[in-house]
Amino acid sequence: MIIRNLFLLLLLTSLSTLAQKKGPIIKAYGAVKKIENPDYKTDTAATFKVVFDVMDTPNDLNAINKKIETAARFLNMHAQAGVPKEQLKVALVVHNKASKDIITDKAYKKRYQTKNPNSKLLESLLNEGVQVIFCGQSSKSRGFPKEDLIPGTQISLSAMTALIQLQNQNYRLIKF
Repeated sequence: MIIRNLFLLLLLTSLSTLAQKKGPIIKAYGAVKKIENPDYKTDTAATFKVVFDVMDTPNDLNAINKKIETAARFLNMHAQAGVPKEQLKVALVVHNKASKDIITDKAYKKRYQTKNPNSKLLESLLNEGVQVIFCGQSSKSRGFPKEDLIPGTQISLSAMTALIQLQNQNYRLIKF
């Protein structure tokens, strides 16, 4: 009976995982569910400009920051829905406790004795044109200098400045 229940649990877990699909833009991260015939249609001719405000981080030093992975989900779900990649403009503004999530494996290992679980995700995002903007105030106050950041990360005067400027460029703020 226990073995049968365990088998059923594994089967259900597998089926729910199969319902999620990674890619087509970020292959290893950002799994999403396909929505067949939604009532509210996605405008595949629109340009989607979005900025994610990332300030929180998981307590587990080996866990991916799901707020960063949201950018991968955004890209994948819209590409799966038929929005061309060129019409997806994504930025992450990182500050506060999430500052540690954008440092190199070497810098992370030096501080936390383990590799940065977000480094491959961030490299994938940067390779697909996602802007990763780091708050200069957090850089200074939390002790994360530019040389410790994953290459491609930009430092701004502040998170507030980057958020205002991106919104002035018609990026829409998403804060989960």
